[in-house]
Parts: sequence; structure tokens; C-alpha cells
Amino acid sequence: MKSIILKSGKDAPLRRFHPWVFSGAIAKIIGKPTDGEVVEVLDSKQEYLATGHYYEGSITVKIFSFGKITNESDFWFNKINEAYQVRQYINLQDTNCYRLIHGEGDSCPGLIIDFYNGVAVFQAHSIGMHMERQHIVEALKKVYGKNLLAIFDKSHETLPTNYAATMQNEYLFGEVTVPHEVLENGNKFLIDWQTGQKTGFFLDQRDNRALLAKYSKDRKVLNAFCYSGGFSIYALRAGADLVHSVDVSSKAIDLVNKNVQANGFEGLTHEAYAEDVMKSLKENDQLYDLIVLDPPAFAKSMDARHRAVQGYKRLNMEGFKRLGKGGIMFTFSCSQVVDRQLFYNTVVSAALEAGRQVRVLHHLTQPADHPVNFFHPEGSYLKGLVLYVE
Repeated sequence: MKSIILKSGKDAPLRRFHPWVFSGAIAKIIGKPTDGEVVEVLDSKQEYLATGHYYEGSITVKIFSFGKITNESDFWFNKINEAYQVRQYINLQDTNCYRLIHGEGDSCPGLIIDFYNGVAVFQAHSIGMHMERQHIVEALKKVYGKNLLAIFDKSHETLPTNYAATMQNEYLFGEVTVPHEVLENGNKFLIDWQTGQKTGFFLDQRDNRALLAKYSKDRKVLNAFCYSGGFSIYALRAGADLVHSVDVSSKAIDLVNKNVQANGFEGLTHEAYAEDVMKSLKENDQLYDLIVLDPPAFAKSMDARHRAVQGYKRLNMEGFKRLGKGGIMFTFSCSQVVDRQLFYNTVVSAALEAGRQVRVLHHLTQPADHPVNFFHPEGSYLKGLVLYVE
């Protein structure tokens, strides 16, 4: 196997089980590995540290094992099965969709697998993980047995451009017609992994949607950046007086309406609008009792962080203006480069400029099926606040 030899003193992060090797830590590369190839990482004395996937870039190796691998099939089965067993500890009542593999949180950097009522949606964010797909397919079939209907590869959008050009999204096992119905806390959702965003649904908001239901009864609710209407469905089921769903995508609004119909809420007080959220907030004179602000990531790199912070501030200012006295705001950021404290400070600044007095009721994060590796705190990406606004 080809090897990466680290500079003296640069092995400390790996000895603390951090799963990334940066290019600046490397003293020597033996064997000229290609992108996606499995390599062993050695310390300056050429003693084994870990095994990972090579990629010529800032993060040169992503570690998926801190022990030597003797049998690849057994290794991947054990890793997938371990992740599956962890999910069995999570109390998912009336729910048949969840995240099975969450990147570094499950010691699989560059890999996401979401399970939707019998269908595993495989999404590789690294060439190396995509090249392991056959091992992973076989492992999934063994772990789920008859409960696995299909495996769909949704990696084309998330892989490096040159590599992605050589492949397409496709079924790796079985085939299921979309949209495909799932249950989340007893709510029905139609999932389309072929044309939908990400893997088809935002599973990371499951617990936060359930919390929103507790605040929704008899309230006028705005779900901004609604996508397929997750928060809207929970609010309707909880007895909200009025729910408005807003998203710039007409495809998303079509899916919201289908989900409303699937849950038997058609004809109730729900309206969906295919509009730009900021434009809608500024031009809408409706005051709401509860507002959800769940935008897509405003920044995916440190270079874009300042611009993202300004975006979050403007968005939350407009949100505060649309809340009546005694209103509740659920506000989120999924930008990994905007940490929890920076997001908090940004929302505080927005409240000050909007002239609103605010109390924090809850600090929110991602659910247990999106675990954070103790030694990779960067995996804690979703942060949110529930605010009482006077």
C-alpha cells in the first residue's frame, strides 16, 4: 500500500483521532497515489498511524480506520453494522427514515447514507468513498436483509467536477418509484431522491420539527425556506390557526402541497408561495405568532463567512419585524464555518437593530442520528435558537 509520511511532531492530531491529514503536515509521499486511493499514514519514524483515502488538496487524507485492514469486505460490513446498531438506541417512534452514516460522526469521512423506508440513498462527498461503493452496497444488503428495497447513488452533485463527469446518479441495487412515502413522528412525507435537494429530505430537523409542534397550536405560522414543508406539516397537525410556506423553488412548493394533501390537511388554513424569502418578508404586512427561518448554508468556506454573517443578520432583522408581540422565532444556521457563538451574536445584533427584546428558550442542534465525532468537533454544523420576542 502507498504511504504518507508525516513531518516530525505533526502526528499529534492523528494520535488524538482527528480524521484529517492536511498537506502541510506531510514530509514525504511514497508510491504516487491517485485521488481516491487507499493509503497508510505513518509518523516520521515510519510507524503506522492510520488508513485513509488520498486526495491531492488541502485535506490530503481522510482517515476511516486507525487500525490496519486485513479484509475489506468484513471491514465495511462491521462499520455499516456498527452505525446501524447505534441507530437502534435512538427512540424513533412512528418513524421509518433516518441518517445511517453521517460522515466523520460515523468514522466515514466523505460519506452520507440516508435511509427512507427501505431505500438507502448513498451520497459520497469524496472520490475515495465513491470508489468503495460496491463494498458498502454489499454491507448494506447484509445489514438490512429483506428490509432493503433499493440503494440509490446520489453522488454526482457532491463529487469533484472532473470525477463526477465520469459517472451519473443511479440505482446500485433494486429500484423504487419516486416520490416514496415515509413516516416521521407519524407525519407522512413524499421523498424524491432523484430530483430533490440533498438526498431528498432534511432529516436533521426531525427533533426541532417535533419541538415546533409544541408551540404551534392556535398560532399563525410562517415557514420560510420551507423546502418540502416539514415544519409546516408539524404545525398543521398541532392545530395552528394559519400556516404560510415560502420557498423560492416552485418544485419545493409543489412538494409542500403534495405533503399537505398526503396528511389530509388540504383545505385547512395553509397557503404556499414560490417567492424569494427576503422579498416576501419585506413586502408582506402579515404579523405572525411563530416564524421559522431555516435557510440553506450561506457560507461553505471561511472566505465567505463575513458575507454569510451579514446575510443572517439581515434575514433575522426582517423576521423580527414580522413577529407580533409575544411571538416565537425558530432560527437556524447550517453553515459549518459560522460557529454557534458567532451565529448567536449575529442574531443578538439583528434583535438590537430591530428594537426587539428577546429571551432564549432553547438552543438547538442536529439529532442523534447525525452524531458528532468527539475528536472532530467540526461535525457539529447545525445550530438554532428558539426565541421569545416581546
